[in-house]
Amino acid sequence: MNHLNTEQIEQLAAHLEQAELERREVTKITDDYPQMSYRDAFDIQWAIRRRKEARGHKVVGMKMGLTSWAKMAQMGVEHPCYGFLVDTYSVPDGGEIAFDALIHPKIEAELAFVTKQELRGPGCHIGDVLRATDFVMPAVEVIDSRYLDFRFDLKSVIADNSSSSRFVAGGTMADVEGLDLKNLGVVMEINGQVVQTGAGAAVLGHPAASVALLANMLAERGEVIPAGSFIMVGAITAAVQVNKGDNFVVRYQGLGTVSGRFV
Repeated sequence: MNHLNTEQIEQLAAHLEQAELERREVTKITDDYPQMSYRDAFDIQWAIRRRKEARGHKVVGMKMGLTSWAKMAQMGVEHPCYGFLVDTYSVPDGGEIAFDALIHPKIEAELAFVTKQELRGPGCHIGDVLRATDFVMPAVEVIDSRYLDFRFDLKSVIADNSSSSRFVAGGTMADVEGLDLKNLGVVMEINGQVVQTGAGAAVLGHPAASVALLANMLAERGEVIPAGSFIMVGAITAAVQVNKGDNFVVRYQGLGTVSGRFV
């Protein structure tokens, strides 16, 4: 059900996207629109997506957010969310990320699935995802909420494109058959210090479950995951705040490393 009208949805999309572009913190939108629904929140996100496409940006992937029970508890939200990734968010492995273009970035270690077949819900399950996966690769997501002090509720964060801002994909491509995705270990280092460790099971019990959930959530809007999609499954580690000048390296068991630097 929608509780906001089309004009309000477009206004809020412009408001949140301007906050991103101008690196400006805003208060969570449910403070002003407590009546807004989850449908409204996703409508705002899709309106931001259309705004970016209208300026010539290309959507290059999707990401799942809040996919660990710990993260849901940390953020006080009740189920995962998704967002879209555009070409301007992509940073090469080992590359530099402009710190001053972001508000209060944090990094998360993730895995990305690249599909070779379309996935559609409802009823999409892990088996469907594994069959449709071309390869898996490691990725680091830089999340950057536009909300003051990173404080939000689930509806507000969905509208804000689930805090998407930058991502780094790299390391090694691997077939899913050769990987124990549940037990795949990850070690995150910042400036040479280990700050987080985790395993694939942190993502909804199995990383492929996250892709299945995305297909099922998209089905509610009549959307599918096309063949050739790049999907980041959500954090294997807790999000770690970074500062200007920080170097990070994330080591993935059997999948090499992904690194970058905030400048």
